[in-house]
Amino acid sequence: MAKTPRACILVLRLLAMAAAVSAAVVMATSHQTTTFFNIAIKAEFYQSPSFTFFLAANAVAGVYSLFPLLAPRAGLGSRWVVVLDVVVAMLLTAAVAAAGAISEVGKKGNEHAGWLPICGQVSKYCHHVMGALICGFVGLLCHTTVVLHTISTELDPLLP
Repeated sequence: MAKTPRACILVLRLLAMAAAVSAAVVMATSHQTTTFFNIAIKAEFYQSPSFTFFLAANAVAGVYSLFPLLAPRAGLGSRWVVVLDVVVAMLLTAAVAAAGAISEVGKKGNEHAGWLPICGQVSKYCHHVMGALICGFVGLLCHTTVVLHTISTELDPLLP
């Protein structure tokens, strides 16, 4: 009976890794150049620090997802897995929130600040970013589920 939850967590960790890596790859490949009134508009992910942070956070989460699979199941290693799971989940939360906020500005603009929406001119780029955000959010949900499970199984003996 103990093997079933372990298999579920393994699948969730692999799914979280796949979603994080997919989000990083999709974000890294998002670019488009178009002309608007004879002016070339070039949109790439690295032009926004939030998108760069999103890419880096998802790459870190994807690489980290291999660590708990190799860490010892008992002792100090399992405690570090709990701590690092929480840190990675918080990192992904910040990355999804930052990229989501900037993509909302790109889609709708900000009238008060004078920022115009760009998705009407570079729709392929905006669709790519949206796909990356969806993958990132799926990875965040999977990772949060793993964190909740890990906390309940690893720290439960410590709680009265």
